[in-house]
Amino acid sequence: MRTFLSIVQILLSIVLMAVVMLQPRKQGRGGIFGGATLADPTANQWSRFTGLSKITVVICALFMVNSLVLLIL
Repeated sequence: MRTFLSIVQILLSIVLMAVVMLQPRKQGRGGIFGGATLADPTANQWSRFTGLSKITVVICALFMVNSLVLLIL
């Protein structure tokens, strides 16, 4: 089981790197430093993401869950 999860972890890391590298650059946003503010706090934040950003979030979540499972085993 541990070997299978380790292989899945390697595959997830490769896919995550590829998806991050495929994303376009957004200059002047500064979202990582808090520069991107919310114009409407009641708006659905998930709908503002592009398809590639949604895939990145899902793969990142799978990567983190798999990392925790590997840590526990």
